Amino acid sequence: MIPAVEVREVSYRQNGSLILDRVSLMVSEGDFYALLGPNGGGKTTLLKIILGLLPVTTGTVRIFGSAPNDGRSLVGYVPQFRTFDFRYPITVREMVLSGRLSHTRGLVRSYTEEDHEVTERVLDQLTLSGLSDRTLSHLSGGEQQRAILARALVGRPRLLILDEPTVYVDTPTEVQFFDILEDLKKSMTILLVSHDIGVISRHVTKVACLNHTLHTHDTPEITEDMIAATYRCPVDLIAHGLPHRVLDDHQKRAGP
Repeated sequence: MIPAVEVREVSYRQNGSLILDRVSLMVSEGDFYALLGPNGGGKTTLLKIILGLLPVTTGTVRIFGSAPNDGRSLVGYVPQFRTFDFRYPITVREMVLSGRLSHTRGLVRSYTEEDHEVTERVLDQLTLSGLSDRTLSHLSGGEQQRAILARALVGRPRLLILDEPTVYVDTPTEVQFFDILEDLKKSMTILLVSHDIGVISRHVTKVACLNHTLHTHDTPEITEDMIAATYRCPVDLIAHGLPHRVLDDHQKRAGP
């Protein structure tokens, strides 16, 4: 089976700094893959390379066997929450419908009956139908989050990529969001990126940690070695409400 995402020995430099160092990653079709790592570790850069928005210095990237620019139509992308201006005066329906623009044809782009039908189905799927005529600024954080997700889903992607999707939401909203992703993973591959180890849940099937280099683990568990290599400091993991110390305290590890 052709992988949904295949990254081989990818390196990337920016202003002379090595952002990604020989990164290799394979996301199989049907995976719910979590890519974790600290801020500034190269996660968003890697996503942009996968999407074909940045060129690689060395290495290759394939999306369902095709080059990123050719495979992009198979990808639904949910960017970081803070990149959206929710003060923009459009309705939820208008925002979600705009996700169909890549499916329009001709110099003058116009929406088809199919575009509107798909939009209404996705609005209903994410329980946004009753909110579809509201402007974005009149939504709660959780509702705004679902609207961003809906915009990615109207393109009927085979691969859904989410960049820090739970940063600005509370715990109940995050739980609800993961329930939605659990349902979506039945019909698409999911790659979720976060700096927060706490996003790991029972829904995730595989985990990798990225901090310029990549440390993979083909199970949903995060090992002590992965944490040590990636975060390089003590981390408390919260699993089902129980804290687990995976490394010694900073004070104990400090030198004289």
